[in-house]
Amino acid sequence: MPRQKIGEENVRKLQRTGKDARSYMITLPLEMIYELGWQKKQKVIVKKQGNTLVIQDWK
Repeated sequence: MPRQKIGEENVRKLQRTGKDARSYMITLPLEMIYELGWQKKQKVIVKKQGNTLVIQDWK
């Protein structure tokens, strides 16, 4: 599936996941993962700030 971009933004879809489908997942652009130095099975923290989600490295 080709990457969808609007301007400089990457567009992603929310997808249901899990046995009971009570969770959602989103893919992250590979380039961003490399820039952050994240690895497979990286633990991250997801925070809600207003209407924005912030994803940061779990330290």
